[in-house]
Amino acid sequence: MTQHENPIADSTPEIDVSIVIPIYNEYDNLPDLVEQVAQAMQPTGLNWELICVDDGSRDGSDRLLAELAQDRPWLKPLFLNRNYGQSTAMQAGFDAARGTTLVTLDGDLQNDPADIPRLLEELKAHPEVDILSGWRKDRQDKTLSRKIPSRIANWLISRVTGVKLHDYGCSLKLYRREALRHVKIYGELHRFIPALAGQFGARVMEVPVNHRARTRGQSKYGIDRTLRVLLDLLWVKFLLRFLHRPMHAFGGTGAVMLLIGFIILLVLTFEKLFLGHDIGGRPLLLLGVMLTLMGVQFLGLGVIGEMLTRIYHEPGGGKQYVLREAPRPPRQG
Repeated sequence: MTQHENPIADSTPEIDVSIVIPIYNEYDNLPDLVEQVAQAMQPTGLNWELICVDDGSRDGSDRLLAELAQDRPWLKPLFLNRNYGQSTAMQAGFDAARGTTLVTLDGDLQNDPADIPRLLEELKAHPEVDILSGWRKDRQDKTLSRKIPSRIANWLISRVTGVKLHDYGCSLKLYRREALRHVKIYGELHRFIPALAGQFGARVMEVPVNHRARTRGQSKYGIDRTLRVLLDLLWVKFLLRFLHRPMHAFGGTGAVMLLIGFIILLVLTFEKLFLGHDIGGRPLLLLGVMLTLMGVQFLGLGVIGEMLTRIYHEPGGGKQYVLREAPRPPRQG
């Protein structure tokens, strides 16, 4: 396996559904969470597994997970060495998952596990859909600190990525295995999975889901999350638009700066040589030099980006395209 490949694409699916839940300091919620997932999934008759990824909890959640797994063969806990963040924990769960359909939800019981069978039926009824994204239409959170920032973030993400969803932040989502074949998440990219998968042709549908107020434990999110979303959104925008053409991102800006700086310096040179003006103390000289140097640096960044892109895509690297199966011919008669 090369460094660019996703382990989720290399293991043979053995079960129907893998439920992936990142866990961080959810000791009080864990017993009910595991029990509610079991109550939701056991009547379906599907072959399923629950992968709870402990993300360096400090409240004993790891020990409780290990205890719960002793008499539940379908519960498969993973334990990270430290707190890496929700994206990394989710990726660890994806890497370990063996299901043909992957389900994600939060560990705080605000997502309702009872929704999972209904969403599985919804996904089955829409074979053209690759990702089923939950929409907390009646969200049970504080308006000022959670709802309003979330609405702003969802509007921005939809506008920037082109994948329009009411609720990017809802963790309850269903993925066909192939939809995540080329997607790797890290940092804070877990909320952008539909957009990241969309660049490889994944089709997304949104479905209203139940949402419950948190009754135990403390929320891991605050108002500062909006700023992190904005910073991540800049990276996602670059990733979606300029990953295969970095010169277009840096080169255009660099060329404009270089041209303006060159014109300024040319005018000042003319004034000095032909008009005898003193230009040494003029702020315009500093501006011209600064724009010229910055333009050269941006062009250099574009060249380096192009070289890295070639290294990635050429011998031994990842392909820049994804093939699909041939369409079925229309029925005759």
